[in-house]
Amino acid sequence: MSTDLTTILKLNVPVIVNIGCSSIPTSDILTLGPGAILELDKPADEPLDLWVNNKPIGTGTAVKVGENFGIRILNLGSTHERIQAMGTQKPV
Repeated sequence: MSTDLTTILKLNVPVIVNIGCSSIPTSDILTLGPGAILELDKPADEPLDLWVNNKPIGTGTAVKVGENFGIRILNLGSTHERIQAMGTQKPV
């Protein structure tokens, strides 16, 4: 493995689990406070979207890991698609 590839594989990238989204008027955002509830566009039983570097790479379901949340992976894109999501164009 080349030194450049070894270095790239050690980089940390942002991983995001998207549970849904909502569009609301700015005036409503200004009135939000503790206890407010925002309804999202995704049904509660639908898989969550897994994103890397702001690009979708798979889906999963929410799980509890001790006192934290986690995601159990249901499916992932190909290795090539995941590498592209991280900003690299060449497959490993």
